[in-house]
Amino acid sequence: MMMKYLPLFALLMAVAIAASSSAAERPNLVFIIADDCTFLDMGVYGGQAKTPTLDKLASEGMQFSRCFQAAPMCSPTRHNIYTGIYPVKSGAWPNHTRVYPGTKSIAHYLGEAGYRVALSGKTHIGPRTSFPFEYSKEFRSTDPSADDPYPILEELITDSKTGGKPFCLFACSNQPHTPYDKGDVSAYDPAELTLPPTFVDTPNTRQEYAKYLAEITYFDAQCAALLKLLDKHDLAKNTLVMVVSEQGSGFPFAKWTCFELGLTSGMIVRWPGTVAAGSKSNALVEYVDVTPTFLDAAGIETPDTMDGRSFLPVLTGERAEHKQYTFGLQTTRGIGQGSENFGVRSAGTKTHRYIRNLNPTETFKNFVTRPGGDKADFWMSWIEKAKAGDAHALAMTEKYQHRPAEELYDVEKDPHCLNNLIDDPMLAELKDDLSTRLDAWMKSQGDEGAATEALAHTRKSKFKENKRPIR
Repeated sequence: MMMKYLPLFALLMAVAIAASSSAAERPNLVFIIADDCTFLDMGVYGGQAKTPTLDKLASEGMQFSRCFQAAPMCSPTRHNIYTGIYPVKSGAWPNHTRVYPGTKSIAHYLGEAGYRVALSGKTHIGPRTSFPFEYSKEFRSTDPSADDPYPILEELITDSKTGGKPFCLFACSNQPHTPYDKGDVSAYDPAELTLPPTFVDTPNTRQEYAKYLAEITYFDAQCAALLKLLDKHDLAKNTLVMVVSEQGSGFPFAKWTCFELGLTSGMIVRWPGTVAAGSKSNALVEYVDVTPTFLDAAGIETPDTMDGRSFLPVLTGERAEHKQYTFGLQTTRGIGQGSENFGVRSAGTKTHRYIRNLNPTETFKNFVTRPGGDKADFWMSWIEKAKAGDAHALAMTEKYQHRPAEELYDVEKDPHCLNNLIDDPMLAELKDDLSTRLDAWMKSQGDEGAATEALAHTRKSKFKENKRPIR
């Protein structure tokens, strides 16, 4: 009788072994994100902030130069990443926001596929039912130079390895967000720094910029401490690591804006044996593509509710391109010290960015433009210098707060968006194309422009009504 069942038993064992082998081959996924970091300020992108860890990581993987997020604010950016859905469609387009009821995130999809899915550090997402991560605060609160700085994360790694279960970890720093009080500022002499061309040169500006650069180096040390854990437990080879810089810094013309340095992000991806070491890509990718890419790497089909598309073929070298256009939006209603009605929408290619200001007659305001700034006091020194007759200070403060209905920039030649080319007849066809594509994107998202801006306060996390379902 036993002999009769041996072939069936052998077949079942083979299937079980194959399934176990397949599960074991699924990569671990580690996503590390900075907070308010202009990518051009990072040493790995040629900036002045020292980033030895990221320099090394780039030499071991692929460095992207054309990565974008859909909204230059912390909360919409993070909802966008975890859901794979653009901000207006998900409901999370203002800051301090939330998605519509029933919206699923990567925590659901990977969790259902057998992954442990954890988030350590900054959250800024809601509601929790849409983001059922294993939460901890370590990556935000612990000094990376401490002995054993991340015991909870190490436990996640060791438990997953012991149990033969892959993990996905989102490690979310709070640097270099204001206040700039982390890192070794003595490594950056304010007097020796080269200021970006949009900055007004004042002592306050130089002091805050030096402290900000020190925080980027602190973030680099956080990355180092986490990557050491992967090496310690011999998991680097089977782990896809992605590091991004989030939206631009809290200085003007970056965060809170749809200028190029508000929407552009640094991105470095390492996956030994899959991603070519020392490779570079100028493929257009967006944060909305991160979750589909992670799902693809794990062998999971992207749900049709997502806007993003996997760029795994770019990582593996099968393709050089991913998208032709990227899109962005900024909502000021409901943000701290923000203008009541200064919505911004944008569409871009590799070389140009089109910006539409929905209410250009209003003055653009946010935390930066108040006395004392966003815990980094420099803006009033710009205003004072402008009032004293400095032409550059006057031009920059006016450009930041008063804008035309439309703007167009050659971001390849002018990444700081100083020269508005909207009236250049040679670019009229490009301008019309980007405007039309922006209209189509807004329509696909249910974005009605000024009418959508007027509803921004209803999407705040503390607003009581929350009835609209995800589409």
